[in-house]
Amino acid sequence: MLSVLLSSFLTFVSLNCENLFDCRHDSLKNDIEWLSDGDNHWNPTRYWRKLNNIGQEILACGSLTPEAEFQEDVGKIPDLVALCEVENDSVLFDLTRRSLLRNARYEFLSTNSPDPRGIDVALLYSPFSFQLFHHYSLRVEPLPDMHPTRDILYACGRIITGDTLHVFVVHAPSRSGGEHSTRPHRMQVARRLCQSIDSIRAQSPQAWVVVAGDFNDFGDAPSLKELRKAPMTEVSLEARGRNGAEATYRFQGEWNMLDHVFASAPLANRLHDACIFDAPFLLEPDETYGGVKPRRCYTGPRYQPGFSDHLPLVVRFSLE
Repeated sequence: MLSVLLSSFLTFVSLNCENLFDCRHDSLKNDIEWLSDGDNHWNPTRYWRKLNNIGQEILACGSLTPEAEFQEDVGKIPDLVALCEVENDSVLFDLTRRSLLRNARYEFLSTNSPDPRGIDVALLYSPFSFQLFHHYSLRVEPLPDMHPTRDILYACGRIITGDTLHVFVVHAPSRSGGEHSTRPHRMQVARRLCQSIDSIRAQSPQAWVVVAGDFNDFGDAPSLKELRKAPMTEVSLEARGRNGAEATYRFQGEWNMLDHVFASAPLANRLHDACIFDAPFLLEPDETYGGVKPRRCYTGPRYQPGFSDHLPLVVRFSLE
């Protein structure tokens, strides 16, 4: 009975991993700070602890059931996991094959972007619930004052109902340098994304499309408005945590929703629930501003054996 119940949902997770780098230097990228003699004193011990922490976090996201949240003994893994801030496919191999996540038997896809730091986006998927057809990267043409940014990852496959699902994973340019001055950079990503969504809709008006990732924007930002005009529905709009998290990211005591999940209308109509997964082990007290905050790996240059500075979004769609 339980297996029938679980298979009637498609569980989608979006998570910014906070600098999931390996310990090796890539001569084509600016990753010096993530070496043992770099500013962060990154080393194999910290690397493997980080991998296992991210693996634990992803597995825990699958504990959500229609009856109870954070139930740890269900044994259901998320069907798809959109990841931001992963360095390369070697990291993804270690995460899916050699960490606590290894028994989940995830397959993975990733981009190889021109981002100067070498961080990319990725998609983990269970081959038991998502049969991959094809995938590719969407290059975002930089504006004159814009550094090369992360590619958008696109994947298309069949889910257990036999329907085709189109997935986009996004990590938009940061606000470093000021929100207003960098706003056109994020708009450039949104326009590239909407072009691809329009192409899918031209072939299949009722296509199931999901877009997820770190948009580095919140509220009524122009880049998010662009997606809503596509039109795409923000299915994570009302997501909240159960243990004090009001959004996925906290800065100087203020919660901000930088991570989002959007879906096309036919899929959004099947939304069952969406939440910020703020299980207690992912949180720590905010000694400065009060309340709680994500238990991250670095606070400035100071290392702590945490998880990420972002909390994961968990969205479930009904397949019945």
